[in-house]
Amino acid sequence: MFLPLMSSQKKMNNQIRNKLISLVVVLWLAVFYYESTCYYYLQPLFNRELPKMKFLFPPAGWIMFYNVGDDFGYAEVYGVKNGTPELIDPHQILQTRAIGYDNINRNALLTVLTPGEDRSFCPFLRRKFPYFDKFVITYVEYPHLAEQPFEKTQAVVYTCGE
Repeated sequence: MFLPLMSSQKKMNNQIRNKLISLVVVLWLAVFYYESTCYYYLQPLFNRELPKMKFLFPPAGWIMFYNVGDDFGYAEVYGVKNGTPELIDPHQILQTRAIGYDNINRNALLTVLTPGEDRSFCPFLRRKFPYFDKFVITYVEYPHLAEQPFEKTQAVVYTCGE
């Protein structure tokens, strides 16, 4: 007997409500993108300090409420031929055929720095890159990424071969 039909007044209220929600979301996204890009992109572009907006945005921006330290590190692999080191592209080491999945950007090569991993990684490198005499695996670290983004340290973790 009772059909749940919306009256024209209720339908109009829902349309207004939906438009207001959409407007709030668009404004929130605009402010979020501004806050996320202000420090590293917009301020250098305009060569001056831009105003900050006090909303629910953490100072880290995109990473939202994830607790991240101030340091960042990754592994680099060098092949050595006749005493000359050559950086090997990580994409050549970890070739993946899957579309849209990049192990390098996910820092998967960092796992080779785990103690004991050299027992399996060294034979893999010798088999994949027989041209090189030996390999040097290093750890590159940016110890204070936010305050000093260009300061980095590099240390040899282990060598494979001679």
